[in-house]
Amino acid sequence: MESKDYLKDITEIKDLMNKSSRFISLSGLSGILAGVYALIGAAIAYWLVKTYSNGVLILDGWVFESCLFTLFAVAALSVGTGIFLTTRKAKKDGAKIWDATSRRLVFNFLIPLIVGGLYILIILSQGKYGQSGGSMLIFYGLALVNASKYSIGDIQYLGYVQIILGLIGALEPGYGFWLWVLGFGVMHIIYGTWMHFKYDRK
Repeated sequence: MESKDYLKDITEIKDLMNKSSRFISLSGLSGILAGVYALIGAAIAYWLVKTYSNGVLILDGWVFESCLFTLFAVAALSVGTGIFLTTRKAKKDGAKIWDATSRRLVFNFLIPLIVGGLYILIILSQGKYGQSGGSMLIFYGLALVNASKYSIGDIQYLGYVQIILGLIGALEPGYGFWLWVLGFGVMHIIYGTWMHFKYDRK
């Protein structure tokens, strides 16, 4: 009987330590919706380029600006949805949404993302837009891997997939758009669905 109590105590201590060192209230549904937003955004950008720019995206003019606006809209919707659903899940779980752990998570996630964003802006200003899709995937993947040690460890696997897709995009710039669709759209939906059934449904 005592041995069972000890095992129970050890399990509870382990759970408490895990909760205190990792932010585990991330919502799988937010990943699914981020993927859906990405696919809708990609479809809009593809239609604009095909219809009004003869299938070639030029870094000057309203088509490029419209595609850029669509990209920012996808990012804003994804972040907004993620914050809303994660906050709701944290309240349901009785967890704090903004503490030392979540701050470390955000900080470690933003470092590669901000550096990557600045790098992409630099290469775009130099007219090297063929590498932008692959670069987005690589830096986003690095951000996920970097932040995974402060959250659900499974996030790192999505990060590895994004990095691999980004490297392929760097080797084959002509497929950058479709790899972007695969990485930010399809993989987010697959990952979000997996996380939803693994964690959210419990």
